[in-house]
Amino acid sequence: MCHPGWASARIAAQRLKDFARLRRVRDRIDREYAQPLDVEALARSADMAAGQLSRQFRLAYGASPHAYLTLRRIERARTLLHHGSLSSAAG
Repeated sequence: MCHPGWASARIAAQRLKDFARLRRVRDRIDREYAQPLDVEALARSADMAAGQLSRQFRLAYGASPHAYLTLRRIERARTLLHHGSLSSAAG
């Protein structure tokens, strides 16, 4: 029979592994935000189902992968506008 602490250690190890996969997805979004990305492709790269990725990503980072990607793109646009690298069409 297994030691009672082994089950909790195995669960903790799985959580670390899952968090590492989520961090790789977040890092990919940060690097490739200007490229076409979708949740299905991100999930495949993390070897997860799209729904599982969305749920776990939201729990870890407070936003879905799609919302995080959108926020990243908005932040980049604001930076470009602020530094004058991009002019506003309305302005």
